[in-house]
Amino acid sequence: MTSTKTPNDTPVATTAGPRSITGWAAQSKGAPLTIWSYDAPALGPDEVDIKVLACGVCHSDIHTIDSGWGEATYPVVVGHEIVGIVAAVGPHVTNVRVGDRVAVGAMCGSCGGCGHCQRGHEPVCAHRVFTYDAKHANGRAAYGGYAEAVRVPCQFTFHVPEALDSAECAPLLCAGATVYAPLKRYMTPGARVGVVGIGGLGHLALQFAKALGAAEVVAVSTSTRKKEDAGKLGASQFVVLDSPAAFKAHEQSLDVIICTACSHEMPWNQYLDLVAPNGTFVVVGIPEQEISVDLKRLVFWQRALAGSIIAGRPDIQEMLEVAAKTGVRPWIERIPMAKCNEAIDRMRRNDVRYRFVLEN
Repeated sequence: MTSTKTPNDTPVATTAGPRSITGWAAQSKGAPLTIWSYDAPALGPDEVDIKVLACGVCHSDIHTIDSGWGEATYPVVVGHEIVGIVAAVGPHVTNVRVGDRVAVGAMCGSCGGCGHCQRGHEPVCAHRVFTYDAKHANGRAAYGGYAEAVRVPCQFTFHVPEALDSAECAPLLCAGATVYAPLKRYMTPGARVGVVGIGGLGHLALQFAKALGAAEVVAVSTSTRKKEDAGKLGASQFVVLDSPAAFKAHEQSLDVIICTACSHEMPWNQYLDLVAPNGTFVVVGIPEQEISVDLKRLVFWQRALAGSIIAGRPDIQEMLEVAAKTGVRPWIERIPMAKCNEAIDRMRRNDVRYRFVLEN
């Protein structure tokens, strides 16, 4: 196997043939991750091999390890906030070259030909392929970024702006994309934007709302614990909803709410009442159990309840450029890839401020 040097002197393999890839896998539901290797076939004509430099730890990873959103296929290698160096390319790849620094998000495939894909809405393609716990169109299992390398179609790689550090870029690929897309879709000039849940997604939503020109950016929480952080992240107001009276005081005060919280025990109807007439409540965090809402709260005030899943390819590349230019950055803690179980255990305890990034 030959090698080359990238501009940052990171050696990368140049073989496009079959190879063994070592990562950290859950072998069963809720199990700790263990070192595990799988045999990756030769690169397809439009596929790339990426040496993983950094991978963010997302709550989706834990939901998948635990089969919280449905039974996962084990062993599973999670991780879909990936930044790395292109190590090898298939013969038809033209958008990236060996040595390029690229990113991969929560999707690594779609049909490419349907109306959704043609409009840049790949996340709702009927043939979408997620980056892990899924199968590529050719039947090959998709494994994620808690590993030394990943192999994915080149169409789902993104160029990383020079201004973005690799570890700081990683969380943007899911957490950033997930909040950027609905803000772009639903936020209008002069909008009052609320963010429910100041965590991995919420702390980026505050920053992007400000960067995209919201008139007011309101952090919504159940305690004052993160008030100082919210101000540093761009919030112009911090609202504590710890009683029915507090909810009542802020009814109809926000034009758009990005809800990153995902507890089925939240008082969802009271949160809906925070939305102004003709406003939109956007859910981006997925509870593991069903919830119920009072539809009268939507109909009588012409509110919309919307869901949003990650972002299409054009929006992801645009989001990276916006972050690079406006200074939007995740607050991260860097952890060696070999300590991925420590990161997961701490995330389960909400002991993170606000994103772990695993580094090789």
